[in-house]
Amino acid sequence: MYHRFNENKYPSTNIKMEVFKEQIEIIKNSSYTFSNPKNLKKNFTSPKTNKEILITIDDAFLSFYLEAWPFLKQNKIPFILFVSTEPVGKKGYMTWEQIKEVETEEFALIGHHSHSHGYLIDKDNNFFISDIEKANEIFLNNLGYIPNLFSYPFGEYSKFMRDYISQNFDFAFGQHSGVIDLNKDKFELPRFPINENYGELKRFNSIINSFPLEYEKLLPLEKKLSSESNPPNFKVKFFNEQNNIKNINCYSNELDMWERSNTAFDNNVLTIKFRGPFKPRRGRINCSLNDNGKWRWFGIQFPIKEN
Repeated sequence: MYHRFNENKYPSTNIKMEVFKEQIEIIKNSSYTFSNPKNLKKNFTSPKTNKEILITIDDAFLSFYLEAWPFLKQNKIPFILFVSTEPVGKKGYMTWEQIKEVETEEFALIGHHSHSHGYLIDKDNNFFISDIEKANEIFLNNLGYIPNLFSYPFGEYSKFMRDYISQNFDFAFGQHSGVIDLNKDKFELPRFPINENYGELKRFNSIINSFPLEYEKLLPLEKKLSSESNPPNFKVKFFNEQNNIKNINCYSNELDMWERSNTAFDNNVLTIKFRGPFKPRRGRINCSLNDNGKWRWFGIQFPIKEN
């Protein structure tokens, strides 16, 4: 997941173009292929045996159009551009004409990223629905259709938001790190965020060479934490076929400190006993497993409403 390109004032959301080009070259020289998002639904029903890399860009910043778009177009690199409708045409953002230029290419797909791109999880459910419906109307007026892929602003969603999106879109993406597999919830798909802070080539190499850490069920279903549910009662049930599961390592940021999690196992079910509550704005858990030389990974994000 990318945001800005060559906007060095914003290191937490920016990637330098020379680094981005090197990352694309790493993928080209690997045994993996680029994933065309137009095949996403087909891949979930008849999966390919070879791993694919999906490029996504959030927010439709003007720097994407000026810096990354010419390179992606020249090389025909598939990607999804997730657009929030409210900022379109404003300073620093793409216009509808530029967005329509991008979507004419067979390898490019426009995704839905809400209207306001606000902290929608802090709003009530009716506001969330109205925000999505407003964006739907604007997409229809400008593109002639409503995109069928959704990206949650800031990767934050409640169970209500996830369930609403599942009734109106084909897939939805968060901002929790991990590798997509057939057992992942289609409306809680992970992505690895790439930026100046977390975009160095060594990390990028490890990311594209990681494998999914698959699980049968993850609880709680409600990712939005309240004061009563923070910290959550966190459990993951793994498949019996998963080898070396006891080698798993998890790290979490409760009490605003990243430390190794206190994990326990019982019949392929992992639980975490947290040291204390997660601090606003986001609680995170990342788990990895060395499975005979294959590094498997999944991450979870818990949004917490600020008091």
